[in-house]
Parts: sequence; C-alpha cells; structure tokens
Amino acid sequence: MSVATGGSEAAAAPGGGGGGGRVFFQSPRGGGSGREDAVSAAAVQVQQRRHQQGKVTVKYDRKELRKRLVLEEWIVEQLGQLYGCQEEEMPDVEIDIDDLLDAANEEERALKLQETLVDCYKPTEEFIKELLTRIRGMRKLSPPQKKSI
Repeated sequence: MSVATGGSEAAAAPGGGGGGGRVFFQSPRGGGSGREDAVSAAAVQVQQRRHQQGKVTVKYDRKELRKRLVLEEWIVEQLGQLYGCQEEEMPDVEIDIDDLLDAANEEERALKLQETLVDCYKPTEEFIKELLTRIRGMRKLSPPQKKSI
C-alpha cells in the first residue's frame, strides 16, 4: 500500500478552509475491488505457507528423510506379515528408530526390539536381524534447532 499526502495542495488552494494535511491511501495497482484484494492476499498467504513448509524440510537432509520413510514403510509391511493382519488391525506396536539408534550396541537394540514384539506369535528373529542391518549407518533425526535471540 502506498501513501500519498495531499496537504500542500489543499492549503495553497484559495478558499482551502481548515487547511490541515490530508492522507490518501492508494492501492499499489490502480484501484482494484475489495474482492480482488482479498483474493490476492489469500494467494500471498498460500505462497508464504509453501515457503515456510519448504524451510522445514530444508533443515533436515532430504536423503536421510527418504531413507527413513522407506524404512518405516518396510517396518509396517513386515509387522503386517508378522501379526498376520492389515495396518489398521495391528496391535499398538511402536518401534522408535531414534531410540534404537541411541542404544549402545546391537545387542541392546535387539533386546529393545524383542521387548516391543513380545506379543507376536510368529518368530521375530529374522525381522530383528534385517531391521538392525537396515538401520546400520543411519543417523538420528534431531528436531531442528531454534535460533536463540
């Protein structure tokens, strides 16, 4: 929005009367309707939101995020086979990859997985072995750091 002041012309005009400075507000593009302004404001907000969403993924390594997503999809598929059901029917099983990566060694990771899968009636050794192989070399995803002011 641009601002135009018209006080000097009004004061210089004969019979200008009270003569104080007046301020006129003008649209940056010549006189659009209120509806057009609202639509363009909404478009700017959508663009800003997209830009903000882009910032979130930039803070993480995209390659690492992709690896993590592929691994999580594989885990869901394997758990479906182990429990013999679809994802919606599966018991509440949570495998926290970051928690596994925090473990001191392979044996501790395997123990955590065995505790998580204690209710599974099928053998889990192959799943655990394969999962440990797949997470080898992965890094823990830490939340993005906020800059302190």
